[in-house]
Amino acid sequence: MQTKTFAFVSLGCPKNLVDSERMLGKLAQEGYTLTSEAEGADVVVVNTCGFIEPARQESLAVIRQMLELKRDGKVGSVVVAGCLAERKKDELLRDVPELDQIVGVFGREEITHVVDRAISQSHEQRALFRPAPVRALPDTARLRITPRHYAYLKISEGCDRLCTFCAIPGMRGKHITKPIEEVVHEAQELAADGVRELIIVAQDTTYYGMDLYGRVRLAELLREVDKIDGLEWIRILYAYPINFTDELIETLVTGKKILPYLDLPLQHINDRMLRRMQRRVNRTETEKLLARLHAAIPDLVLRTTMIVGFPGETETDFEELVEFVQQMRFERLGVFPYSFEPGTPATRLDGHLSEEVKNERRDRLMAAQQEVAFDWNRRQVGRETEVIIDGPDPEIPNHWLARSHADAPDIDGVVRVKGKGLQAGDLVRAKITAADGYDLTAWALGPER
Repeated sequence: MQTKTFAFVSLGCPKNLVDSERMLGKLAQEGYTLTSEAEGADVVVVNTCGFIEPARQESLAVIRQMLELKRDGKVGSVVVAGCLAERKKDELLRDVPELDQIVGVFGREEITHVVDRAISQSHEQRALFRPAPVRALPDTARLRITPRHYAYLKISEGCDRLCTFCAIPGMRGKHITKPIEEVVHEAQELAADGVRELIIVAQDTTYYGMDLYGRVRLAELLREVDKIDGLEWIRILYAYPINFTDELIETLVTGKKILPYLDLPLQHINDRMLRRMQRRVNRTETEKLLARLHAAIPDLVLRTTMIVGFPGETETDFEELVEFVQQMRFERLGVFPYSFEPGTPATRLDGHLSEEVKNERRDRLMAAQQEVAFDWNRRQVGRETEVIIDGPDPEIPNHWLARSHADAPDIDGVVRVKGKGLQAGDLVRAKITAADGYDLTAWALGPER
């Protein structure tokens, strides 16, 4: 019997990427062969993002592209999975009738059955959706999309925060902690597969453990993962600015492999905006936390995100945010104009702003941050730092794309390293020789390890 082939498109955040890798692994275990190109595949699976409107439009564009290939006879069938399917299932079934199958976020464990039905052209049941599980789904036996030397480790699913702008709880359900022993087992599996940099992700990493153990246990989890042989770097993303206990901060300081890097989404700093967003934190508490972190962790690099143009944001509120960003000098910062998300509480607030105002404020805040980021890069010139090699630089001969502790994959800048005999996954001592906007250039000093 001829092996069935499939192509896979993964969109959205690192949490979604972990889901993709789990589905890829299950399909491979069932004998499906992954192809690098969609054309010629028996089935294409698109794991979608449904977070905000631009992400939904990107997902829909990919879906339409795959359906066009199907109409031309170049693809057998098309399956849509993930957050857009979960959030917009009725609209997808109505508006995109050519889809063979759709499967929600919590139906991912049954992806092989869904793909089987798509290939057999069985349309008696075109959709598979499951309720949010009471236990976190396993993420073992993944067929990884990331380079071999780094991987994302999802420690929980869902979110109990009810931020008024966010639709994630409606797509991903309530917060469900994955037990410590299961997370450690997955981390060990990844280390055995060659992972050197482990990137901890969740909707809310600092809330880890509360639902399962009755208290937050991220510090304990990190100490266990820090012991795993083979891992060299541990990076933490999506750390909500609540539940930073003294124990957690001490663990961030004393962990041998935990990088001095934190992704700490703040979203705003004006107290009235924070209340309207229902962030459950105010400016004074935020500034105290930032001071504690900087005092405790040498060379700390902070990444954060801000939302501008939230309903009711005045010019004075926005200017307060700009001044805060200029004052705090975050090494890494992303800015998003508020996205009107149907079904979220923010849609019912007064004071919605025009797209023109929201985009103008985004550009102004990014311009302020650019000065901060470029200045930080210039101050790195002449310093030595350890970098991890991601692969050859496709643009410059004899150069390699690398990242320092200050750079998470895909969202931060890169360090272009000149050196010989390097390969992906090497940890190399490098001297920074120049700043180039958001990126750096460096010479490899060695030794490699």
